[in-house]
Amino acid sequence: MFLNKNYDIASMVRAAGLQFSCFFYLLFAPSSASAVNAQQAILPVPSNIIYPGDSITDNSLIDKEFPEFTNKMTGIFDSRSGLVGKVARRTLMPGQPISASSIAEPNAVANGTKIRIFYESGALAISAYGIALQSGSVGEVVSVRNSSTGLTVSGAIQKDGSVRVGME
Repeated sequence: MFLNKNYDIASMVRAAGLQFSCFFYLLFAPSSASAVNAQQAILPVPSNIIYPGDSITDNSLIDKEFPEFTNKMTGIFDSRSGLVGKVARRTLMPGQPISASSIAEPNAVANGTKIRIFYESGALAISAYGIALQSGSVGEVVSVRNSSTGLTVSGAIQKDGSVRVGME
């Protein structure tokens, strides 16, 4: 797009914002009575603002109708079961569909907390305590500083909140 003396950058940004707003409204606006037999999809959406780090509960979700193609968009949740128990990565606005990139598994280990480290190989089992050097959810690999030796080890977070090291 070329600039001429009739348009400045600010007016072009306003025009682009208006075009985006119109597209967003058309995409997520409630259906009107003029739509003839339009297919509708019912999606779970926040009933109020959900802030980053907040848990998503069944009570914090409501169902809302959207055009059929909305639920076919990549990464949009179409059921509550995939959302309940997760935490928000970013602010979730009321009435807006929730994308997969907007939620995360809850942290099983928090940075700076005391956790159990264990190693198992056949009949050998070693257990110690350490301090988590990063937060993470079940299955993620985190670094832990052994409280006794001061050494840093890495391992996978288990369901009970412990960290298993030495896996192959």
